[in-house]
Amino acid sequence: MKELWISNSYAKINLGLNIIERLPNGYHTIETGFCFIEWNDRFEVSPSGTMALEMSDKKIPVDDTNLIIKAVKILQQEAGLRDQFKISVQKNIPSGAGLGGGSSNAATILRMLNKIANLGLSIDDLSELGKRLGADVPFFVHGNPGIGTDFGDVIEELDIQPDAYIVTAFPNIESKTPEAYQYCEPLGEPDFSLKGTLLEDDLEEWHYLLQNHLEPAVFPRLELVGNLKDQFYDFGATYSSMSGSGSSVFGIFVQDFVAIDAYESFHKLGFPANITRPLFKPDLGVYKKEY
Repeated sequence: MKELWISNSYAKINLGLNIIERLPNGYHTIETGFCFIEWNDRFEVSPSGTMALEMSDKKIPVDDTNLIIKAVKILQQEAGLRDQFKISVQKNIPSGAGLGGGSSNAATILRMLNKIANLGLSIDDLSELGKRLGADVPFFVHGNPGIGTDFGDVIEELDIQPDAYIVTAFPNIESKTPEAYQYCEPLGEPDFSLKGTLLEDDLEEWHYLLQNHLEPAVFPRLELVGNLKDQFYDFGATYSSMSGSGSSVFGIFVQDFVAIDAYESFHKLGFPANITRPLFKPDLGVYKKEY
């Protein structure tokens, strides 16, 4: 009897992104709201004679630069992982999209191998290891929406998953995170409380209260991204924003038929898109099949 372990790796969007300060080392302190969308990659892991990674998107390297490989190596070095596995990933989340696909993948393989190999690490243990892979990996490890501060790695879990439909579209061009931060202007502490806005203010007010401070750094260089945001409002979105450092843009819709029409319109225009249900909660379970 052979074993096959399955799990999904979900993308995120940023509900507001405030760039607080640029530090001397070039890093930035931020404040942002993290929530999940239903766009996901599918992982299949099975015992093997050697450690191997296969990606359905052949443009993605499977060497030591891949965050999945980096996560495996951390478990080998820090948690005593000795077993070998074949890891197959069906990639659906676009790269360079500001959706956290790579970080989500790293968190998923940390959770999966911890369970499959019985490493005995707690979620907090995995989160600490994840910090070494990327600032938003801890968010994906815990799997709950919340406010990210510092470098985005300190998460206050809060019930900020929108009770509305989220349509996310990718303009088929990548936005490079280092460039977005290089050209951005830190604006210090925001005029409005991000936490207060997300928890207390009506969705209709978000257009006036939430900002993504990286948009002015990205839109002049990638005009299509800014055009995509305008298009969301044309399609009837109550609120729209670029996610993270781009290039994906999302719109939040109160009415299902308006959201579905926007989703289908983006597909007809040739843009990969996703629609997320109200109050969506990702299933981060690791499931075993025997065959």
